[in-house]
Amino acid sequence: MSKTYDITAVGAALVDTEIHVSDEDLRQLGIAKGMMTLVDEAKQAQYLSYLREHIDSAHRACGGSAANTLIASSYMGCRNFMTCRVADDEYGDIFLGDLEKAGIDYNHNSQRVAGETGKCLVMLTPDAERSMNTCLGVSAELDANSLHPEVIADSRWVYIEGYLSTSPANLEAATRTQELARESGTQIALSLSDPGIAAHFRTQLRSIAGGQIDMLFCNRDEALAWTETENLDDALQALQRASRSYAVTLGAAGAIVFAAGKRDQVASPKVRAVDTNGAGDSFAGAYLAALIQGASAVEAAEFACRCAAQLVESVGPRLQGVEYRQLAANSGWSKTTV
Repeated sequence: MSKTYDITAVGAALVDTEIHVSDEDLRQLGIAKGMMTLVDEAKQAQYLSYLREHIDSAHRACGGSAANTLIASSYMGCRNFMTCRVADDEYGDIFLGDLEKAGIDYNHNSQRVAGETGKCLVMLTPDAERSMNTCLGVSAELDANSLHPEVIADSRWVYIEGYLSTSPANLEAATRTQELARESGTQIALSLSDPGIAAHFRTQLRSIAGGQIDMLFCNRDEALAWTETENLDDALQALQRASRSYAVTLGAAGAIVFAAGKRDQVASPKVRAVDTNGAGDSFAGAYLAALIQGASAVEAAEFACRCAAQLVESVGPRLQGVEYRQLAANSGWSKTTV
């Protein structure tokens, strides 16, 4: 039976502010490099005060793991829906504006609430590593009542970001999304999102998975953290028990994919990385877009590696829409036109 949406996602609505910093800046602020840390408004303000001389060159854009993934796949030909929670403020305008520009439907009928839209302060060091400090704002209140069961049932895939494991309300929403997807035969994709999340919210992530899921996205560090091992092969064996298929990104070394009982490794183009923020999200979006449009798992992973490689060469959590469309148009399997 034909479904209206290719992917529906549930995730935090955040606006990213990217600032270039030094390793010494991170040490002075006591920030864990390469990790996502939840902070409140006061702590974010403290960081911004320290980094005030960097603000003029800051880059601001709609962010959040699920949104980045949906936007990438939307520009590559998928029809998508986003369930999110934003405030009636400037940052909410930015977030929803980017969804609309990408052609993504969202919960139009949900009233924009009082408060602050979520914000993520992304600190980029010269080695292209990103360290994220996130204030969820009203996204922390995204719960099971925010969901659209009829949309989940009318979608080929649901995409759940692992960051939802950090808030009780968000965890409720993510777990219920998985349950509704199983009831309606919608395929389930889960991203582990961050090594710290995979390590410290392991039980919550397993609750979200609810048993074996259809697709798991993670990087090497997240795979090791979630499976509690220091050996990648052992981690991959554990992932096969948790998911029918997976993609583990390895940075410059490419990715390992498992599908239909077969494991393969694909290479990544050699590039000079400037900003790794959003690379995993774009990988997931490109992979799902390719898979949905008929590519094999290996073809999807090769394509996703090309997209992620192009992304890290520039600043920002995503490529421009025309760049995603160009990549898809040159893929050989997509019907997308530039």
